[in-house]
Amino acid sequence: MREIVLHEVGLRDGLQIERAVVPTDVKARWARRLAESGVDMIQLGSFVHQEKVPQMADTDELFGLFLNEKGLERGLACGVRYFCLGISASETHSRKNTGMSIAEAQDRIVKTALAARAAGAAVQVSVQSAFGCSYEGEVPEEQVLDIVSRYLDAGLTMISLADTVGHATPDRVTRLFSRVLQLDAQVECACHFHDTYGLGLVNCYAALEAGVTYFESAFAGLGGCPFTAVTGGNVCTEDLLHLWHRMGKRTDVSLDPIVDVSRDAAAYFSRELPGKIYKTGPIPPVRPALG
Repeated sequence: MREIVLHEVGLRDGLQIERAVVPTDVKARWARRLAESGVDMIQLGSFVHQEKVPQMADTDELFGLFLNEKGLERGLACGVRYFCLGISASETHSRKNTGMSIAEAQDRIVKTALAARAAGAAVQVSVQSAFGCSYEGEVPEEQVLDIVSRYLDAGLTMISLADTVGHATPDRVTRLFSRVLQLDAQVECACHFHDTYGLGLVNCYAALEAGVTYFESAFAGLGGCPFTAVTGGNVCTEDLLHLWHRMGKRTDVSLDPIVDVSRDAAAYFSRELPGKIYKTGPIPPVRPALG
């Protein structure tokens, strides 16, 4: 198993907050270029309510990921075989995001996840706002672990912790992921950090040190949850990959196609986006001295 699995979420989490709807053909062009980089996974969209998140209205064409039972039907019909489902550890965020309490949302998510597995699909389940909430402030770790434990009781062992509003710090990242990994020997962990307060990359490094395998990020640092009080973009894919390259990790994945997409996105939205490497270029690799 690879130490690092790269999961690109820009076409879903990255675009969901943008007011200017990106045409399907542009999304498809970006998706093809991202695939050329060699990243392991690409989120193409989400089967959510089209009026609430109009950016996702074309997900049936692009395939995608879902939040509810109807989304499962649409996803399976499109041939989707890997689904990401999640609930919030914040009661306020849960109600704003889904219109349900944490308990109600988890009942629904577990039911949907098991149905997806029964249909032959792989499933990742997440805990959103796992490190804090812009409405409620600190989210107790025990509350997060209770949600994770219920997932595990249902046999769902691919677990993602999402820092939806960017409140995580490296010490808490290390501690919480370590506790999750101790709950079950079968657990695999994914992390999803937002860079709202500039801590995204250091939190990714802390997660790696804690034993996290899957890393979710968005090209150009796009993103932000539309149902939080303070929004900030995702960890930037090319910035994260540049870090891994500097550490000698995942050098099989190419930066250039991702940088191309980020530059294209900046031109499309007519503004500077949060990512760094698409603007500065990468630090050149050290060349061995000639003998």
